[in-house]
Amino acid sequence: MIRAFLLDDEPLAVKRLTRLLNATGRVEIVGAHTDPVEALPLIAALRPDVLFLDIQMPEMTGFDLLSRIDPQPLVVFTTAWDQYALRAFEVNSVDYLLKPIEAEQLTRALNKVERVVRGGEARPDLQQLLAKWAASVEKPQQDYLERIASRTGDKVELVELSRVTHFFASDKLTWAATPAKNYVVDHSIQELEKKLDPKRFVRVHRSALVNVDFIHELHTWFAGRMMIRLKDDKHTEVAVSRDRVYEVKERLGI
Repeated sequence: MIRAFLLDDEPLAVKRLTRLLNATGRVEIVGAHTDPVEALPLIAALRPDVLFLDIQMPEMTGFDLLSRIDPQPLVVFTTAWDQYALRAFEVNSVDYLLKPIEAEQLTRALNKVERVVRGGEARPDLQQLLAKWAASVEKPQQDYLERIASRTGDKVELVELSRVTHFFASDKLTWAATPAKNYVVDHSIQELEKKLDPKRFVRVHRSALVNVDFIHELHTWFAGRMMIRLKDDKHTEVAVSRDRVYEVKERLGI
């Protein structure tokens, strides 16, 4: 069996991954931790075959931790980072799991780990990975929209995004909601997700994006979903789909 160590600063993430790994019957979990500083000597002593590793953690990032481990185990990153930051992982054959982790993703990663452990696939060059990752994050940041156009006949209004509480799709149109009124915009929700600053707007549903500055309350809902109540005069409620709950909680630091 594959000997694995789990490291993620979010206890719920460790619990979920533990459950998924145990269900495969292919992995022996030799250790798990939520504190990278405390986990470092344990990983060095246990020398697992594979380290399931979060990237963004307090005090020490996953990359910082890797630079202090010798010899280094195989690494499967567990992360909520956007796809662009993960290209370096792909070219170096280091696998990754996007949160919320699903069983199909995990099977793919375990198959890859087994091939490397058995010698059927070359061990990835982790130092090359770290160098490529550093180069990728040093690229100029994308310019995100600060305002968005709304066309009505021959008139075009520019709406400041700081006023937009959320975007939603309805009746085959996309709307930008503000405390004053709703504006029709030309972009789809999927397009807006790429054009808006992810620090300001979070995708909560296939048909909705929410401005985090306007989130007032979170309520658990049926079937693993959540409901967001906004800070507007109408106390607007926006549903969070089950597959987006983890990302929303992580974005809000809860």
